[in-house]
Amino acid sequence: MSYHTSTTSRAVSIWLLVVAALVCLMILVGGTTRLTDSGLSITEWKPISGALPPLSQSDWEDEFALYQQTTEFQVQNSAMTLQEFEFIYWWEWGHRQLGRLIGLVYFVPFVFFWLRGDLSARLKPRLFGLLILGGAQGAIGWWMVASGLSDRLDVSQYRLATHLGMAFIILGLSIWMSLEARYGPPPLRRGRLAGITAGLLGLVFLQIILGAFVAGLDAGRIYNTWPLMNGDLIPEGYLGGMSFFPATFESHAAVQMHHRWMGHLVAIAVFAYAALIWREPRVSLKPFMVVLPALVIGQIALGIAALLSVVPLHLSLAHQGGAIVLFIATVSAAWTARRAV
Repeated sequence: MSYHTSTTSRAVSIWLLVVAALVCLMILVGGTTRLTDSGLSITEWKPISGALPPLSQSDWEDEFALYQQTTEFQVQNSAMTLQEFEFIYWWEWGHRQLGRLIGLVYFVPFVFFWLRGDLSARLKPRLFGLLILGGAQGAIGWWMVASGLSDRLDVSQYRLATHLGMAFIILGLSIWMSLEARYGPPPLRRGRLAGITAGLLGLVFLQIILGAFVAGLDAGRIYNTWPLMNGDLIPEGYLGGMSFFPATFESHAAVQMHHRWMGHLVAIAVFAYAALIWREPRVSLKPFMVVLPALVIGQIALGIAALLSVVPLHLSLAHQGGAIVLFIATVSAAWTARRAV
């Protein structure tokens, strides 16, 4: 039964912010899982029973035996001990367990707020759609893992990019709907900067996807110089013996170069956007004139540091964390611009 209706709810907004924070943590744990080569340690998808880890020595040996059948073990990790396997297993298990927790944290309050009448008519279908996306993300995660269980050493970079892209879409929608739940829906008429800010958000998202291809191919472990790539603007082996289109997504040199140059384009776009805001009378957008350039400079610095150091775990995760913060800030800017009529 619905007790009341309102276009705003502070409780709903806080709930969605908690979901967004858990998604941020999920992205970082997923990044750690990828960087530690832990993602293929669990070779079966058991949404319910998989919540329990191995509980006995026999259980651990059975899980290890399944992993030993993968190409990754046979080609790359054939000397791995059971103790070493347990380390990568716990990362993947934790990643999946966090996904289950996010589902629970989303679903239970969603039903509660719906029955209590705290969700506006506008938010109800949007939040239900977000629930569907969350379920799809679990299936995409297994689809990604399955790609690495046959003839590959790693998961498909295409599926990795899809999985990461969906995570950021869920994050962006959670932030957006949290703001709407707190402050109400945007006006029908869009402000002049709404489309421009949405375009900037699209560029940031595209750069994140290109970063996923770099991670999926371990392309950050080559051409560890800056600003040139081993002295070249366009590196040798750019095409890698392939035609242009497949090389765009499969050549290590091409993938890294595209990520570098898109980073430059994002920086130029951010500074141009800041200059545009500076001339705007709308105070609500003024903070982004400082915040976005500061974040993009920090993110570029982290990317360069990770590259020159041959992508150590701590700098890679810091770079991924920087992408999360920049994305959230750009989503917030897009939401603010949407209301600045």
